[in-house]
Amino acid sequence: MTTANPFARSTAFEESLVAAREQTIEEMYSVPESFLEIEVRNPQTHGFGRKMYTDYEIVCKTNIPAFKLRHSVVRRRYSDFEAFRDILEHESTRVNIPPLPGKVFTNRFSDEVIESRREGLERFLSIVAGHPLLQTGSKVLCAFLQDPAWEKSQWV
Repeated sequence: MTTANPFARSTAFEESLVAAREQTIEEMYSVPESFLEIEVRNPQTHGFGRKMYTDYEIVCKTNIPAFKLRHSVVRRRYSDFEAFRDILEHESTRVNIPPLPGKVFTNRFSDEVIESRREGLERFLSIVAGHPLLQTGSKVLCAFLQDPAWEKSQWV
């Protein structure tokens, strides 16, 4: 008595893959059902001496219903990102919030440091904004990404 190998491939399965319909050009290049693009760009340094700071432009493009706007542009300082991360941690205890790029104490206004921080902030936002539990359950996420008048004092 021979027993069928439960791990053997089914020829019917292979045939269905071969016979599968190819995508049309419209399907390949149409807007995906849901998309979210976050870009952190255009860092600008303001002030003089001990009052200097750099802020970053956040561009958000999406068709996810939780976001009020399909396209938005806001500016945020690193301290805003710190407050946002703290609020997210308290608001979303079931989600592990990634760290921000570290604080820099020397040469913090050099082009290399600003670019490195910009890349880290973009990575942070892409991870956080792409998390399905935060997209649907976070009140602060959409406001931080889209409201130009966002203030941390509204959330603490």
